[in-house]
Amino acid sequence: MPSVEGKVAVVTGGGAGIGRATAALFAKSGAKVAVTDINEAQGRETVAKITVDGGDAIFLPHDVASEEQWERVLAEAKEHFGGVDVLVNNAGIYIIAPLAETTLEQWNRLFSINVTGVFLGSKHVVPYLAERGGGSIINLSSVAGLLGAAGHACYGASKGAVRILTKDLAAELGAQNIRVNSIHPTYVRTAMADYGAAMAGKTIEELGRNMSVLGRIAEPEDVANVIVFLAAEESRYLTGAEFVVDGGGGTSILSV
Repeated sequence: MPSVEGKVAVVTGGGAGIGRATAALFAKSGAKVAVTDINEAQGRETVAKITVDGGDAIFLPHDVASEEQWERVLAEAKEHFGGVDVLVNNAGIYIIAPLAETTLEQWNRLFSINVTGVFLGSKHVVPYLAERGGGSIINLSSVAGLLGAAGHACYGASKGAVRILTKDLAAELGAQNIRVNSIHPTYVRTAMADYGAAMAGKTIEELGRNMSVLGRIAEPEDVANVIVFLAAEESRYLTGAEFVVDGGGGTSILSV
């Protein structure tokens, strides 16, 4: 099991999907977790599940597009747990639309969450990580940040921005022993995948078979395992890297 015992992790978008699985695995592995989400009911449900299983977690309501809320969330996490060692920038939204039908309002809203949220979280967590002698920032990008896809101009651009922002931050923050890496999942069994499958006119199982040489949809835990590893001591020499969690989908031409 990755060595995260005693670390404090802040996980955004922790109310469901990858965020919930990540928060649960951190807690199971001995970390203390601040679960943040704009959906208070889902976020509190995640914390309740962790607590029932014997883990240590708190919920903090959080709109990642708000700088003021980032300052509050990180201060409250430190006040409750004594510091912050890990930030998982997981919160995000998904829009599939042809370029001509994508509105400026959609573009700005998606970028405010998927990109500005990552920028703000990374900016404000640095002093907290530095005072602990270093730490790990893990940014959720996507295979859409590596490869183009029709209908994904807005979403793909946001995830491409997260990819290169991750590398820029790794170069800048390495001297402070702060590691920054990005995760690039394919479709995962979440509400986003349900939406993607519906837009493609497929079931989620069909989507998984078409997107992976393993023939199945990814589970949230498949991504959570990589995230927690990147927060652990075992990954202490990994930074500025991109970790593709796609079931081998990028190894061959697969039809969606």
